[in-house]
Amino acid sequence: MMDEQLFKTKADDALTALNRALISLSEDCAFDVDFNAGALSVEFEDPPGKFVISPNAPVRQIWVSAHSRSYKLDWDIVESAFVLTINGQTLKELIQQEIGKQLGEEVDL
Repeated sequence: MMDEQLFKTKADDALTALNRALISLSEDCAFDVDFNAGALSVEFEDPPGKFVISPNAPVRQIWVSAHSRSYKLDWDIVESAFVLTINGQTLKELIQQEIGKQLGEEVDL
């Protein structure tokens, strides 16, 4: 398992990159992005909804709450990304899929 400082660096890098991609996408889609205290939130007006993406340092995971579900992503050294261990889906792919589901259209981060 990686140490806490390395986890924080990897998580911050991943969430910062995701924040940039989400801000760019939000210009064309109807949602707001907030990156505060190390956590990202994505809020939708129509249909209403909120996703929360946050690091969980004690277990070295990034947790995502979307569509009344919780996803826990671990660092994958081969992918050099946080991934769902059950299917190998990266954080970016997961968020892209969930936003598409929320908006009812395919989106590209």
